[in-house]
Amino acid sequence: MQIPLITIIVLVLFLLSSMIRVLKEYERGVIFRLGRIIHAKGPGLILLIPVIDKMVKVSLRTVVHDVPEQDIITKDNVSVKVNAVVYFRVMDPTKAIVEVEDFFYATSQLAQTTLRSILGESELDELLSNREKINLDLQTILDKHTDPWGIKVSQVEIKHVDLPTEMQRAMAKQAEAERERRAKIINAEGEYQASAKLLEAGEILTKQPITLQLRYLQTLREVATENNSTIIFPLPIDLFKPFIKLAELAKLEEKTE
Repeated sequence: MQIPLITIIVLVLFLLSSMIRVLKEYERGVIFRLGRIIHAKGPGLILLIPVIDKMVKVSLRTVVHDVPEQDIITKDNVSVKVNAVVYFRVMDPTKAIVEVEDFFYATSQLAQTTLRSILGESELDELLSNREKINLDLQTILDKHTDPWGIKVSQVEIKHVDLPTEMQRAMAKQAEAERERRAKIINAEGEYQASAKLLEAGEILTKQPITLQLRYLQTLREVATENNSTIIFPLPIDLFKPFIKLAELAKLEEKTE
């Protein structure tokens, strides 16, 4: 019985399609031969033995995984909602396929549990002000646990921290009180420095009484620069002392004559 030509063509095409694989630059193919792993191949043209060989493709590009929002209770018993972003990539395709069933799902679940664990050991102030350290701790722990899977966690970033409304009000009051405290301290320091300078100026003026009078006249001159201003001020008696002395000298001279 002669096999039709079309059947032969279909069989050849089927064999070629099962034998030939083309992998992109960022892809690797993990080859299984009769259930036993051979090695990872790629990129480029890959030839497989039909029926005997099976290939699983793995991407080596960095994966940006958005960790779902997690409900966390901090060390100081504050309930917050936190989400994060994890950057990871497959470094060893063979381990990523053999050592774990689904490396993406496993890494995602590990990121969620690690996020809850680490932030649960931190206080709210530390979470808000010291994110770089927390991000580094998360990255170190995730990278350590995913290393046996052939996965490298390069970076972890806490993206958003959602605080309860009551806590936001309390923090706003705390920030306002802190600003008022700093303003009062700055004002007190300014008054202290001004009083110290005034004390120095007073000591200098007391050494030469005439300087006090000159300063008094200078102040009057500055006030008089304003338009439509009328100034009434008492004359210090010290201004007339030179004239009084001259009058006394003139009287003495008259008596001596």
